[in-house]
Amino acid sequence: MKRKTGESEHSTVAGEEVRAFIPYPLPPRDPPLDLDGELAPLLARAEEQVQLLDLAGDLVPSIEWFVYAFVRKEAVLSAQIEGTQATLMDLLEVEASGEDPTDADVAEVCGYVSALNYAWEELTRETGLPISMRILSETHRRLLSGARGSQKQPGEVRRSQNWIGGTRPGNATFVPPPPLRLNKLLSEFERAIHDESDLPPLVRVGLLHVQFETLHPYLDGNGRLGRLLITLLLRHWKLLSRPLLYLSLFLKTHQQEYYRRLGAVRTEGDWEGWLSYFLEGVAVVAEAAVVTARRLHAIVAQSRARLMAREDATVMSIRLCDRLPEHPLLTVNRVVDLLACSRPAAAKALGVLEAAEVLHALDDRKKNRTVMFKAYLDNLREGTEL
Repeated sequence: MKRKTGESEHSTVAGEEVRAFIPYPLPPRDPPLDLDGELAPLLARAEEQVQLLDLAGDLVPSIEWFVYAFVRKEAVLSAQIEGTQATLMDLLEVEASGEDPTDADVAEVCGYVSALNYAWEELTRETGLPISMRILSETHRRLLSGARGSQKQPGEVRRSQNWIGGTRPGNATFVPPPPLRLNKLLSEFERAIHDESDLPPLVRVGLLHVQFETLHPYLDGNGRLGRLLITLLLRHWKLLSRPLLYLSLFLKTHQQEYYRRLGAVRTEGDWEGWLSYFLEGVAVVAEAAVVTARRLHAIVAQSRARLMAREDATVMSIRLCDRLPEHPLLTVNRVVDLLACSRPAAAKALGVLEAAEVLHALDDRKKNRTVMFKAYLDNLREGTEL
């Protein structure tokens, strides 16, 4: 099935002719989407897995540490898709140190964590902003808070032509709309979020992600913000009550297919092909997240049981054990801050947890020694190591 999803507009940029793509407003109309056939079971499975994931948050004793883990894993993976070399361990080491990141790659990942936390809080506060270009621009400002992003107009819709692939707009793989067209196109994008529709919310999320990537409204950070948008839309339509579903691992694993499907929407109008890819990704990632949640819960429970079985377990060591999922890398100084205790008490609590083989030394350093919640991190790091 072929349909037209937009028009080319010719313009001159830096003295050469450029063909920019202007997408039609959502939803697709001529012909309308075909959600029967092969898309029907894919949609049903994706909806079921998202519902199970939302319920999985109730399986863990503390939803905060569950969210902590998933947000950081997504931050690392989303940045890696853009070529950033930071790993999950790099991020956690910076957080454990309590210092600002000095490495630009780690700073980018920290920016993602800050951006997601801000946007999610806005959407969940009674007086917070609804999902809109305003909230996306404020999120973008935080996303590009590192040194690299400061020259890329953080928080501002672009005022110049950008492009994807190639060395200049004239030989680019794809050229988004010219900046003068963005005001109207972004208004249509917002309307597509808030208008009444008979389309299932998960389908609308998939359509809006592509539309955002096609508009590419910022000079930098569009890929990361477009992936974050998926999570925010799931909240907007009340499919998830917590930020637990992230597609970056699926997109990283099937990256060429992702770009091929986006291109086919623009060149052939193949929205159905994109949706089959997107819905499969949602189902696969949601199902894997439930498994991970159960596994992490079991590791935490087993670690606590191992500690409680020891005669040398102290009140401080038990309190510290309960904080490990949100602080899987620790130093003595960090424990002093976390538990508001003395250095000897912090060192003793760490020693008990190491003796119980709950914590392990990160490396052979004697000074500024760091220990890690190894079993927990080994599960969490899957897919994030370069």
